[in-house]
Amino acid sequence: MNTNLLNLNAVLDVAGVLLGLCAVLAVELMSRANRRLQARCVEVESNLAAMRRELELMASISLKTGRRVKRIEHEYAGVSERVEVVELRGSAQSFDQAIDSARQGTDSGRLTQQFGLSRVEADLVTRLHGRKKTA
Repeated sequence: MNTNLLNLNAVLDVAGVLLGLCAVLAVELMSRANRRLQARCVEVESNLAAMRRELELMASISLKTGRRVKRIEHEYAGVSERVEVVELRGSAQSFDQAIDSARQGTDSGRLTQQFGLSRVEADLVTRLHGRKKTA
């Protein structure tokens, strides 16, 4: 019985040593994995900071571009209306007709509406070709 007890103790001793070695190995593996994970976290944080800087730069560029677009829209707001007026005017015949109307007494406001002339053009046609006012 003593030999059985000794064999059992020897088996338990070997199992304890093996279990201890497994525990040390597991701790070492976990430690290495933890270091790799920490390195990866540092890398991700660095990439995140770089992306944040790029995003701030893009937002700044976008804001400046938006301001430029608004300024251009404001500067050229009347261009489409002026193009429509010119397209409606057609040929020089409308000037001839406007001159004839001015000679008949049509005022510059009516010339603008009727012939698509700008206000300045209608005023000029009226001054040059309109009826002379008598005092």
